[in-house]
Amino acid sequence: MADESDTADKTEDPTQKRLDDAHDRGDVVKSQEITTWFMIAGATLVLSAFSGSIGGGILMPMRNLIANSWMIHADGPGLMALAHSLEYVLIATLGVPLLMLTLAAIAGNMIQHRLVWSGDSLKPKFSKVSPMAGAKRIFGKQAAANFGKGVFKVVALGTVMTAVLWPERHRLEAMVRFDPAAILGVTTELTVHLLVAVVAMLAVVAIADYFFQYRQWFERQKMSLQEMKEEFKQSEGDPHVKGRIRQLRQARMKKRMMAAVPKASVIITNPTHYAVALSYERGMPAPVCVAKGVDTVAFKIREIAGQHDIPIVENVALARALYATVEIDDEIPVEHYHAVAEIIGYVMGLKRGLSGWRA
Repeated sequence: MADESDTADKTEDPTQKRLDDAHDRGDVVKSQEITTWFMIAGATLVLSAFSGSIGGGILMPMRNLIANSWMIHADGPGLMALAHSLEYVLIATLGVPLLMLTLAAIAGNMIQHRLVWSGDSLKPKFSKVSPMAGAKRIFGKQAAANFGKGVFKVVALGTVMTAVLWPERHRLEAMVRFDPAAILGVTTELTVHLLVAVVAMLAVVAIADYFFQYRQWFERQKMSLQEMKEEFKQSEGDPHVKGRIRQLRQARMKKRMMAAVPKASVIITNPTHYAVALSYERGMPAPVCVAKGVDTVAFKIREIAGQHDIPIVENVALARALYATVEIDDEIPVEHYHAVAEIIGYVMGLKRGLSGWRA
């Protein structure tokens, strides 16, 4: 019941990290039907391309062996020499075909997933000897799918063999009267035709089985909401810790910003909700924002400005625009040069005692 509950809780699609971890454990999508298809296709190619060379490569040494059998020494060294010579003949004759079959088997696995180097599958697991787990494997979806595949392949193979061999029944009956050398050619031809039909039939089985295995694998990788949260904590960090770090950063930034307010040339306000502190000295290309804030922060900026006799100018539209477009320690945007220049000029005029000048 617990296993069923855990499975029911896993409703979320797996993350990429989850899929990568499964691959590292050796848990990958694998359809044995794909590998089987590649092996049979490789055997068909080998038989059609190398049957003549294989037969000739083995026939001539065997014929020479029988013709000169009286020359073979029956002692130990003689038999070892004979075994070595036959070994070299078989390697030279069957080396390329066997290499092609090996490459076909490797390709059947690599086309399904990238290479896996994992020892997890070799570790002993209680589930492999558990009666309950064994019963689930026997009566589960995988077992039912394997049974269905087996029945389909038997029926399909019988149908394919009948379709290929039935039109050739008369020739097969007459083969008893053929020369033995001719029988090999006919048999090879019929075998190749039969294997081609089998390869075509198994392609359908292999593709269907791969999608079934992929779906089963994907369902195993699904995650519960709790697992999603735990993975997020591991990869991105605990949200509570990140929130605390963000608070500390904001506090340090606010402290540094308030320390810069006394250096400001003017404070532009909303008048109550927004406050932007600008600093400007002769020779600077444009005024720089040294502090900004809303509500309580804006109140604190105005308070510090009042303590240090920093001019406070009310301009609702400009205060909102500057707050939205300029960051701390950045120059003001070009589009606000004219409005800010008038305010800076007014403030400088006040400092020079030109009280009659008006912005």
